[in-house]
Amino acid sequence: MEKIPECESCVIHNDIVKEVQSKMLPKDDYISLASVFKMFSDGTRIQILYALKQHEMCVCDLANLLGITQSAISHQLKSLRLSNLVKFRREAQVVYYSLADDHVEKILDIGFEHLQE
Repeated sequence: MEKIPECESCVIHNDIVKEVQSKMLPKDDYISLASVFKMFSDGTRIQILYALKQHEMCVCDLANLLGITQSAISHQLKSLRLSNLVKFRREAQVVYYSLADDHVEKILDIGFEHLQE
């Protein structure tokens, strides 16, 4: 196993620490962002997001596309909705889901771009 390089002596660079400290956000912001990124840690959720990037879809369409139950799709959509990654609109008795905004699409694009490097 490769050893991670470390400093050989402990020297604190106070000017750098203070500069970075002044740019740090509140701790709760990091926790919230980690929660959003957790939504991207499941392959099924990524597939749902990628499908919704292409076109808004209902639960039935997504279940058929991905070959999993409507119940499983609904469960994942609820998590994605609570994380503000997807939104929905109702048309009569059908509920259509889509990406919440362009940021979600950009996160997907950047992730796939990174994989291709």
